[in-house]
Parts: sequence; structure tokens; C-alpha cells
Amino acid sequence: MPAFTGLGAPHWDPDCRAAVFGLTLGSGRNELARAALEAVSYQTNDLLAAMRADWQGTSELLRADGGLSASDWAMQRLADIVGLPVDRPQVIETTALGAAYLAGLQAGVYPAPREFAKRWAAERRFEPAMEESVRARKLAGWRDAVGRTLSK
Repeated sequence: MPAFTGLGAPHWDPDCRAAVFGLTLGSGRNELARAALEAVSYQTNDLLAAMRADWQGTSELLRADGGLSASDWAMQRLADIVGLPVDRPQVIETTALGAAYLAGLQAGVYPAPREFAKRWAAERRFEPAMEESVRARKLAGWRDAVGRTLSK
């Protein structure tokens, strides 16, 4: 549970603190790294659930970017946990690209936002491959861990 400074959306508990569950004598750096990467997937799933509750639309896929998206393992786990395909763009540093685009737009050298958005292209799609029963068990474990760390 990566809550070193509290747990944000959708739980909003600033007093929640980080915790690691399930450690054994065989646990080491690899297990902690995996737990940290998996936590991103679980937190993303929580956010998607909150978004779906507020917006009755449907989600058909998720687009991921940034440094973590360079990890095939992390992107596959994300697809498995959220139960949706995950697209990774050709340019993974989309935030930097967006800042450059805004500067170029202001300077008049880049096209309108709709035209620029057409240039987005996927480098790879990760399809969910985890069995639904496994996914449900893992999500139940995550919800249990969240419940154990919430301060309220």
C-alpha cells in the first residue's frame, strides 16, 4: 500500500500510511519492486471505478504514457487488473510532448488541437490475459489491504 503521505483518490485519507502485506522470509527487493508496480495497477483500477460511478459511459481501453509505460510487464499487469486493453504510444513522454505542442501552438508552428491529436499513434496494445477468477481474487486482496490501512 503506497500511502507514504496518505491515500489519494478515490479514498481521500491523508492519515493512511504505507504498508506491505504478505512478506515472508523469502521476500526481498524483487517482491517489493513488484508490489510497487502492482499497486499502480490497483490504484488505477480504483480510479476507473470511481470515474465509472460518476460517468455512466463505458471504457473500452486505457492509454498509458510516461516512464512506467516503457515496462512491458507493468503494462500487461495494468491490462490484466483493469480488464481493459492498454495502449502505449509511440512517444511515451506525452507530458513533454504536450508542453512542446502548447509552446508550438502559441508560436503558430503547430496545428489546432484536433489536428495534432490525430498524430497520436500506438506503439503496442496490451490485452487482458488474466483469468477473471484470478483478477477478482487479486482485487479482493487489494480492497482488503486498503481497508486495513485506512485511518477511518
